[in-house]
Order: sequence, then structure tokens, then C-alpha cells
Amino acid sequence: MTGPPEPAPDAARSLLQLAEDLALELRPGLKRGSLTLDSSLQQDLGIDSLARVELLLRIERFFKASLPDERAQAAETLRDLLKALEEAKPGSVAAGAAAPAPAEATTEPVGAGTLIEVLEWHAGRTPDRVHITLLDEGDRVESITYADLLREGGEIAAGLRARDLEPAQPVALMLQTCRDYFRSFVGILLAGGIPVPLYPPARIQKIEEHVRRQAGILNSTRAPLMITSEEVKRPAGLVRALAPGLREVVTAADLRIPGGRADRLALKPGDTALLQYTSGSTGDPKGVTLSHANLLANLRAMLRTAKIDSRDVFVSWLPLYHDMGLIGAWLGALYTGLRTVLMSPLMFLSHPQRWLNTISRERGTVSAAPNFAYDLCATRLPDAHLEGLDLSSWRLAFNGAEAVHPETLERFATRFAPYGFHRESMTPVCGLAENCLGVTFPPPGRGPVTDRVDRDQLLRHHRAVPAAPDDPHALTFVACGHPIPGHEVRIVDDAGRECGDREHGRLQFRGPSATGGYYRNPEATRRLFDGDWLNSGDHAYSVGGEIYPAGRAKDLIIKGGRNIIPTEIEEAVSAVKGVRRGCVAVFGSPDPKAGTERVIVVAETAVAGDAARADLQKQISEAASVLLEGPPDEVVLASPRTVPKTPSGKTRRSAAREMYQRGDFARAAPGVVRQMLHLALSAVGPELRRFGRILSSNLYGAWAWIVFAFVSPLVVLTVVPLPGLGNRRALLRAWMRFTFRLLGIRLTVTGLNRVPAGPCILAPNHSSYIDALVTAAAFPPRFGFVVKRELTRNPILNPLLLRLGAVFVERFDPEQSLADTASVVTAVKSGDSMIIFPEGTFRRAPGLLPFKMGAFVTACQNAVPLLPVAIRGSRSVLRDKSWMPRRLPISVEIGEPIVPSGSDWAAAVKLREATRAEIQKGCGEPDLVTDGS
Repeated sequence: MTGPPEPAPDAARSLLQLAEDLALELRPGLKRGSLTLDSSLQQDLGIDSLARVELLLRIERFFKASLPDERAQAAETLRDLLKALEEAKPGSVAAGAAAPAPAEATTEPVGAGTLIEVLEWHAGRTPDRVHITLLDEGDRVESITYADLLREGGEIAAGLRARDLEPAQPVALMLQTCRDYFRSFVGILLAGGIPVPLYPPARIQKIEEHVRRQAGILNSTRAPLMITSEEVKRPAGLVRALAPGLREVVTAADLRIPGGRADRLALKPGDTALLQYTSGSTGDPKGVTLSHANLLANLRAMLRTAKIDSRDVFVSWLPLYHDMGLIGAWLGALYTGLRTVLMSPLMFLSHPQRWLNTISRERGTVSAAPNFAYDLCATRLPDAHLEGLDLSSWRLAFNGAEAVHPETLERFATRFAPYGFHRESMTPVCGLAENCLGVTFPPPGRGPVTDRVDRDQLLRHHRAVPAAPDDPHALTFVACGHPIPGHEVRIVDDAGRECGDREHGRLQFRGPSATGGYYRNPEATRRLFDGDWLNSGDHAYSVGGEIYPAGRAKDLIIKGGRNIIPTEIEEAVSAVKGVRRGCVAVFGSPDPKAGTERVIVVAETAVAGDAARADLQKQISEAASVLLEGPPDEVVLASPRTVPKTPSGKTRRSAAREMYQRGDFARAAPGVVRQMLHLALSAVGPELRRFGRILSSNLYGAWAWIVFAFVSPLVVLTVVPLPGLGNRRALLRAWMRFTFRLLGIRLTVTGLNRVPAGPCILAPNHSSYIDALVTAAAFPPRFGFVVKRELTRNPILNPLLLRLGAVFVERFDPEQSLADTASVVTAVKSGDSMIIFPEGTFRRAPGLLPFKMGAFVTACQNAVPLLPVAIRGSRSVLRDKSWMPRRLPISVEIGEPIVPSGSDWAAAVKLREATRAEIQKGCGEPDLVTDGS
């Protein structure tokens, strides 16, 4: 007897194509070519019980085979379905029609678990593909292919192993952007080590001073080896006494063993792939520990959101010791297979037009830079340097790594529009090293979005209230998008409570890209974490789930209980004639006598003469006064190049504060005692208000639970025994409306006149536990509920729901789920109207989840209208995993009825898309399907 035949050679490919076609109907944001046989039907394809039926029908039609029922219903992956096909009747698998055209071949190593596997994947398939194009001072070009990088990295790895590098030992890497950097980085990984990028000296004359500043990092890592250039090697060796663990300073040439290969170590996704030291003072260095899994999760999420693939060209001058340059510009290119064109930061800083000219010449589509680089190009480059420039190919101009200034976005877009630059290409993003790189991204091609808010409301009351159009003192912030797929962010207040829309607080994040902590620094790691959330160190607020960064927490100045954001003051002072643009530091200096902080402005200038300098100080004070609602406490004029900055060009305000307190800057006269007394008294009121906000919030949360505890038993005792289904539902509605009045929550319902008299289905979005109360209070009593079957196990809710005529549905067992869906269809067929949450569940982060098909199939099979319902505000009242309600308004908007166009699957999909579009417009939250989640 022979067993079932093997599938035809193209069976797996055909199955993938069929599944992908259906998945794209269910999740339009899914990237074609991203599925494998091991993709989960539910999580990766978004296939619920009804969609599973549709998939099985398509499989059986195409292959002309009847799949075994148990195997088909129990299948969790496409590979399980392929095995079920193998058990079909002999010959049936191969008997299908010609296979559909295969999807476009993927150029991404979706199965790779480490950076080395990514490199090997490309080197094995396209060994001669140019991966990196290096430009030098004379614009000479040097190319590195994937095969080159893997081979040369192996030669470095052999040299490292010959020097007794042990697995998981850090290796310092102090090199400019050059071929040796890339081969050394890969070589360290191949040898089992951990690369630690350090920034190289800008001037060789300062090498000893520079390496001394790196001693803190070298001691933190205990790296036995440092790879650097020949110029740096000798003087760097002289300071090894500062880092006793550093055995040797070598060059790539010293290490390289031509033709050599180190024994391959079995790297795992959870192994550390990189130590990324954060910018700032090296007195307390913090090395972010990033695993291969962290990096690949971040790369995949960012590239998917930005829709970057192998056809793009990334042009970058960013330093490779900085996360945006290392991870964004290089490792992103390594993963996707796109070509990246790189130059050194010194080439940009000496001739900024080289960046733009290279984008023009190489037809670059993607590039990134901090805000200062865009401002530099917009304000300093003469027209003569821009002749022949063509920026029309540039579709993604990422702006991040420091505060994004709305004025810069406008200046750059306006200046370079005649050269083909599209304003929609400007893409402000939010990220940090502790999450590898990216945290939030906006939709590609949308262009910058800004928000003007009332200054006093934000700085005094922590509310981002939209400003009046004619408000000259409004603050403007730039939207930086939604969390990248698979990641979450939240904003919390001083008490650690999650904020609602337009409430200003501390930004936190979590997800697969998040670091496990700082290398050999448990105290800093402890401060980083808040439960399973990580503190970003940023302040922000959200609008409809989109994040608006609003200052670094450590840079925030609190004067008289009022928050002051230094970046806008620095921008205003930089515009004063005589001040070196971008060379201003604004910080708070504690004043124990006044009980608050003094606002200090340090500005670099070359202006000489007592009278001229006094006049400049006056102009600076006036410029700052407009934003401070009073003069700064002190204006310090500093010599050029004295304001401390990070390697990436960001102002080091904490370091400037230390210099000021040591007396390194020239000081103005201190404030008078009377002024300090006034400041101390003015701080009392705001601090009391802050305490009052926290106390009020906690008291309200306690009151809400008292209300729930009081009302819940009364609802059960009065509703359950009442005769008549309509009477029970009407009484429940009255109780729920009374509950919202007790809670002080304003519930607004619009569109009730749109509800038809006959049977219909209401489909609301689902974002909170409180949605059940909202729907009970908002909708007429003739509507029944579809609820999850798990509630039958609740001894209090089960009898109540049964008496209310609820229909229970199974969410996890496909066979039971189909039977339950049939019960819903039957209920509607008998003339009942139903409320069905098409998302089936909810989560903490804002956004519409994929819709399950039950509501839409039911509407189509019964030919009844479906009404989209947008619930807004309930997520902010009570988020998932939060048990402290907030007093905020909730609105419910019932849309126009949508009549199904047929009774088949295609009609149900069409109805779902129309419903989703209406709900998305009304709920004010992003669509997580079309946004790529």
C-alpha cells in the first residue's frame, strides 16, 4: 500500500499565493511577500473563523481537493494546511489548475535571527550586489559588495580570535566612515564579540584629550581591544593607563589575516549584538545593550512602516557611532538589500551642499539628519552652490535625533521646492538608543503636521489646548507619528497615571526593540524601567494616538512651578544678530534660597567691546523675555566653541550647567534678594495646584469604583427578575445613564435618527472595558448584544446577559465560533437587531484593530443594513490594564446605514471596508491595518 502522494512542486507556492490574496483583503497594510509557510493564520494573516472558511473554500476550489475536517480546523499555520493537503485524496493536490503567478520575490531575509544571518542571506543570493558606496573627500567612489563584506569580516574575525578574544567580550571601534569600519564591525560579530562604536577625534592634534574623554566608556565595557586608524593608534596607546582593561590598540590591517576565517560561533537572536553608548558626559557612561532580536525587530518595523525596500537608495553623512547613522543608514540597508551611499560627517560639516548634491547625483530616495542639518542647508547655502540640484527623487527626509523645529521644516521645504523637493517628503520621527532607533513614525508621504497650543495651559496646567489663531505666544509642536508596528508608547503624569489626549506628561515605551538595560550599570537600568515600561526621558502629549514630543525631561526647567522648554528659547536667542546660530544653551540652575530654578542663557558670540556686549545681552534678554513672560535670571556671553555639544551636534545642557556652576563662563550680576523672595513665594501656588491635581485624580478613581460597587448589584437585582425583554433592556439603559451622571462623565450621542425601524446591526469600535456601559446607555433598548463566551463563566454577569438576550460567541475555538456565528445570523433573521464589536477585543494603545468578519457576513446573509458607530473618548476614561478611571467626555456618533451589495464573501469584505472607513473618520484614532500594524 502506498501513502498519500507528495504535493506537486508548486503546491506550497500556490498555497502561499492563495493565503496572501485573502490576507491582503483582510489586512490591506500587509506587505506582499512577507508570509511564509510558518506564518500564523490568526496573528500574521488576520484570519478569524469566518475567514478560515473562505480560505478553505478557495484552497479546495483551486486544488480540487477536500481537506480533512479536523486537520483543516485545527491548522494554526499554512504549513499545517499544506500537510492537510497531503492527506487529501490521491492525486487531488496535483490536479489543480496552473499555479497563480508567484508574488514578487522578496529581497528581505524574513527568517534571519541575527545580523550575521542577514549578511549571509544576501551574500548567498546576490554576492556581487553593491551594498555600500563610499565617497571620499574628492568624491571618489569605493564599492563594497555583500560577498566582500562577509569575506573581509571573516579575515578580521580570524585576527581577533588569534588575539584571544573571548565570546561576548566587547571590542571598542573608533573609526571614521571607511571600509575598515564595516569589515571590523562584521569581524567582531563573526568572532563572537560585541562591537562598541566610539566617536573618533575630529582633529588629530586633540587625540590625547579625546581618548581621555573616552576612558569612561572603555572602563565601563572593560574592552580588551580597540580598533582604530593608524593616525590614532600611537597616541591612543599612551593613555591605556586610564583604562587598565584595554590590552591593545590595533588597526584593521594589524588584525586582518588574508584568506582567514574564524570558527563560526552559534549566535542566537537573544545574544548582544551592539553596545550603543548614549550621548552626553562620559562621567557616568550608559551603554545600551541591544540584542540581534532587538535590532531586527526595530529594522523590520521601521522599514515596513516607511515602505522602504531594495529599490531605494539611502544617502547618509551621519556618523556610524550614532544610532541614526549606524542602525538607520547602514543596518537598515544591510537588511533590505538597498544600496547605501555614505560619506563622513566631516565632509558634510565642511561642505553641507555635498549631502544634497549626492542625493541629486545618486538619485537618493531616503536620507536622514538631525534638525540642525536641515536648518544649516536652508539658511547658509548660497544659491551658487545649488546649481543643477535635483531633489525630486528624495521621498523620505527623516528628521530626528534632536528636537524638530517647525520653522526649520518650513524653511527647508520652501528653500528647496524650486529644486524638486516635495514638502510631503519631510518626515519627522521620534526615537532613542534604548529602543535601538525608531519609536514613532508618521505615514510616509504625509508631510509634517504641526500643532499650535496655548502656552499657559501647557506650561502651567499640562494641557495641550489648541491656541487661538491670533495667539502670538502659542507654542508649536511637530507630530512624530504613531508607534511602529508591534511597539507601544504611553504618556504618564507625575503620579504615574496614564494621560488622556492632549495631556502633557512623560513618554514611555515598550516592545521587542526595547533594551534589556544598560551594560554593567544596574542602578541606571533600575531608573530606566517603570514596571515593563521604559522611560524615554522625553515629555510629550498625544492627539488621536499620534505623539507630539515636547522637550527632554532632564532639560525641562521648573521656575515658580511653571515648566519652561529650553529649545524654543534657544531658537529665539539664536536669531539675535551677533549670536552664533545653534550655539546657545538654556538651562535651569538650582537656587536653594529662592526654592526654585534660575533661568540661565549662555550664548556664544564674537562681539567685542563692553558697550556692544552690554547691548547684545539686552537684546538676548528681550528675545527670551517674550517666551519666559519675564527676563531670564542671567545672560552669559561665551566665547565661540565653548557651549558643550554631543558628537551628533546636540547641546549638552547639563554639561553647560556644570560649567556655569564651576565658573567656566563669565557671569552677569546675581539677582537681588527681593527677586529671589518673589520667586520662592510664586512657587508655592503652582506646587499646591500640582499636588491638588494628583489628589483629585486619585479621589475620583476611588469614587468611580464606589459608584460601580453601588450600582452593579442593584442592576442585577432589578433587571434580572423584571418580566419582558424590552423592559429589562430599557431599565438597563436607565441604570447606565444614571451611572454616567454619578461619574460626572458627559455622554453625547448623535445620529440616533439614522437607526432604521427594522432589523439592523450596529458596529462600534472597541477601545475600553467601559464600552459595554456606553453602548447600553446610548442605544435603544431593542438592540441585543453579541458578547464573548468567556463571560458565561462569570456568576454575576452570566444570568444578567442571558436575561438581556445576549448571544455568546467563541473567540478561540474555530468550530464553536462558526456555530456561534450561525446563532447570530439566526437571531437577526428572526427580526432582532444586534450590537457587534467587529474588533472582538481591544488593547491599550490607540488604533483600530483588524475587524473580524462576523458582523459583515451576518448583515450580508440577512440583507439588513449595518450602521458604523464611532465611540470617542472611552479609551482615555479607562484604558486596558488600567484600573483608575478618569473623568473625561465620551461621544458616540452613529453613521448612515450601509446596505450590503450582495450576500457573498466579496460583499462582506466590501461592507467591512466601508464600515471601517466611516468609523476611522469618527473615532479619531489611526487605522492599524492600513498603517502597517
